[in-house]
Amino acid sequence: MRVVVLGGGRSSEHDVSLVSAATVGQGLRDAGHEVVAVELARDGTWWHEGEELALHPGRGLLDADVVFPVLHGPFGEDGTVQGLLELLDVPYVGSGVMASAVCMDKVVFKELMAQAGLPQVGYALVEAGRDRPSLEHLGLPLWVKPARLGSSVGIVRVERFEDLDAALDEAFSHDDRVIVEASAVGLEIESSVLGDTHDARVSQPGEIVLLREGWYDYEAKYTEGGMRLEFPARISETAREALRSIAARAFAAAGCSGLARADFFVDGETVLLNELNTLPGQTPTSVYGVLWERSGLPYPELVDELCRIAVARFERERALRH
Repeated sequence: MRVVVLGGGRSSEHDVSLVSAATVGQGLRDAGHEVVAVELARDGTWWHEGEELALHPGRGLLDADVVFPVLHGPFGEDGTVQGLLELLDVPYVGSGVMASAVCMDKVVFKELMAQAGLPQVGYALVEAGRDRPSLEHLGLPLWVKPARLGSSVGIVRVERFEDLDAALDEAFSHDDRVIVEASAVGLEIESSVLGDTHDARVSQPGEIVLLREGWYDYEAKYTEGGMRLEFPARISETAREALRSIAARAFAAAGCSGLARADFFVDGETVLLNELNTLPGQTPTSVYGVLWERSGLPYPELVDELCRIAVARFERERALRH
């Protein structure tokens, strides 16, 4: 297939996205596909081979059989690019507009998971310009996060309630919707999901082991020596199967397609869902691909399957009447 790979974007994760896009491109070439690289600049313009692209609804994108967006954060995994690709009328890898938007907004996602009866940590929504809800019931420490950012950007750990205002100010500098979460004990465990909405499989889980003081922040995720992936995760077989079941159920409940990384806290037999990331990092050390490699699915086969899932979904949806 001729695959257009989108990298870069307008978010703070622009540079990581470019590394992810290069990894995806190499995997696709190793699988025998033709790769066409498109870079989304920080100002929102699209570029291919030094020329700015003009996009025309209904005309596809550079004669692609499928588009593989490798974009992180706002304007990439929040449904905006997905909506544009729908208007271009081209198959694309990953979740559609609704699922992308739902999983990007941590509060909306958690409310949907609560409706599905899935276990998760306690949380509250705080909105700019509105009265703050009571947060004391969440205990300490608290985690204050912009509701619609990724890669741990703008997150503050609060040890004392008197530090809460400053933490909220930091989060509000990124988003006018902020989620405040209770702290969860136990291990940080992640698994990778692959497939269509109700027909997905889940990798064996891996454990995030920090190699420096602090928590799993942006630096720990993307700098050498920040973390190590323990595989298989050091959890019981009961917790392992519960986690994989919850990951598949969350993927279906959110209406996801293609891929997602599911993040959990595991304490003994207690498994709490944290979030789904619908366009997880694809750098050579990123957890999503590494977990599939270690679960027996080589990376070229993984990206090949993602493209085929995308084309099948496109053909099925285009057969519907509107």
